[in-house]
Amino acid sequence: MNNTKISVLLFSSFLAFTACKQEVKEPKQEDFAVSKQVIEERSKNLNDWFEKQFQEELAQSPMMQTYLGVKTEDYGKWDDISSKKEAEDLEQAKKRLNYLKDSVDITLLDKTTVLSYKLMKENLENEIEDFKYRFYNYPVNQMHGLQADTPAFMINMHRIESKSDAEAYISRLNGFDEMFTQAVENLKIREKNGVLPPKFVFAKVLDDCRNIISGQPFDKSNQESTLLADFKNKIKTLELSEEEKEQLETLAKKALLEGVKPAYTSLISLLEEQQQRATTDDGVWKFPKGDAFYNIALQRTTTTNMTADQIHELGLKEVERIHNEMRAIMKQVKYEGTLQDFFTFMKEDKQFYFPNDKEGKAAYLKEAVALIDTMKSKLDELFITKPKADIIVKAVEPFREKSAGKAFYQSGTPDGSRPGTYYANLYDMTAMPKYQMEALAYHEGLPGHHMQLSIAQELQGIPKFRKFGGYTAYVEGWGLYNELLPKEIGMYSDPYSDFGRLAMELWRACRLVVDTGIHSKKWTREEGIKYYTDNTPNAESDAIKMVERHVVMPSQATAYKIGMNKILELRENAKKELGVKFDIREFHDVVLTNGAVPLTILEELVADWVASKNVSVTKTEVES
Repeated sequence: MNNTKISVLLFSSFLAFTACKQEVKEPKQEDFAVSKQVIEERSKNLNDWFEKQFQEELAQSPMMQTYLGVKTEDYGKWDDISSKKEAEDLEQAKKRLNYLKDSVDITLLDKTTVLSYKLMKENLENEIEDFKYRFYNYPVNQMHGLQADTPAFMINMHRIESKSDAEAYISRLNGFDEMFTQAVENLKIREKNGVLPPKFVFAKVLDDCRNIISGQPFDKSNQESTLLADFKNKIKTLELSEEEKEQLETLAKKALLEGVKPAYTSLISLLEEQQQRATTDDGVWKFPKGDAFYNIALQRTTTTNMTADQIHELGLKEVERIHNEMRAIMKQVKYEGTLQDFFTFMKEDKQFYFPNDKEGKAAYLKEAVALIDTMKSKLDELFITKPKADIIVKAVEPFREKSAGKAFYQSGTPDGSRPGTYYANLYDMTAMPKYQMEALAYHEGLPGHHMQLSIAQELQGIPKFRKFGGYTAYVEGWGLYNELLPKEIGMYSDPYSDFGRLAMELWRACRLVVDTGIHSKKWTREEGIKYYTDNTPNAESDAIKMVERHVVMPSQATAYKIGMNKILELRENAKKELGVKFDIREFHDVVLTNGAVPLTILEELVADWVASKNVSVTKTEVES
């Protein structure tokens, strides 16, 4: 409730009270001031509470501290990932929800704090409701499993700027064993509850595990292991004597052998056992109450109430629309043949690909940097608020490139000490065509994830849980929207690149069909792969990775297209309402300057902005 409404209520109450005495008095100015002061105080109190809860969460998560660039005495520790910790988190969530319900009067909060209240309350309610499904995931998988994420964390997140940082790195190496012990127990609990990854997952995960414990000091080969090479490279820059560096290196090798190796050995042992019991059933329908879980997963991912059937049908319609737009490009480039023929041409013609060698991969990265640099010069046309943080481009590390996704973004630190990173997976250059380079760079880099996530981290006046939180439909919808946005200011001048943009959108439309197909309609992995290869120009390796992603991350991939469609819908509605008063830069500010929000909340924020613009226009007309 805003300040004006509060003042009106106070004024009404004042009149009702004085009417009993047959005496009507105008309210004094201090009566209005008191209401404003109360709102400020109550809002500050709740925001202080939000900050306290965030700091409690942060204190319990050494890994989040490192992600945020915060170094404490826990710099050498890992998070507690035990089932006991999950139960403790549930009780904490219940206490927090009770506090919000029993101790907070939202009519005495400012507008921004009311939104924070709603978001926190909904988050807690969802956390409590979803606790019964806490085992319905695969904590070890080919996309983001512990076996690959943990070394990636060490390499990309754990900075070494002093001897104590190096010692903390060694401490974390020693801590692998305890954390993986918890992970093994978690996997056993899931299997007892009927949750076991499908068979294809195991070979990929086992390959990742064995890659980490290959090389020195794990064997007598000439090559250093991934983690040892990372550690040695990081301590090179320290102002230490050679003797001190050698001592640290010796301790690191010991930790690798006594902490890391047994961790992976125990995980490998369990995975090899489970592999024998795994089946080829891919969808979550195979879980106990799997259908109910999938419906909840779709709601959480899309922040809508769309059903699996509705999402499936939307995907089919979008695929048909995009195919027709692609046929228009075929006419533009004077290609004779069917759409499938054109797909084959785009897949096979060597002009569209960099060589699959060191030089080709370097050329790809150089071009990706150039695309982002060019987009930086265009941002003023589209945005008012821009991120302060920088962005870099990197290839996915060799130890995980075989199983990792095509491209992704890693946020930088709020203080700018670590820039945001756009990762391109260059393992198979046939899966990274030149004609898709622009769309990928705009989605993962600028003006996509880097802009949205960096601005959120840099926002002032909102709680940290909103700065660092996320809603997949909003975050990925924004990324996909920003594949289209550059076209509207003259980018994609090459029709083949515009085809690449459409190919990327088509890929996301197909996701709606295949995700629901696998998890709701009992499609096989092979049926999903065939749908992609029949309907898109992407390489078969792309299709395989995508289907395998659907399998281990049910519902996640539906967020992109649904989020993009909602942002476009809200933009078009605002244009119709405001006409010549519509400003794309202001619209983007509304979308970006509240942090990540559910699509339902985004709709309210845009509606409020449109209404405020209309009020402003009406007031100007009256005054004139």
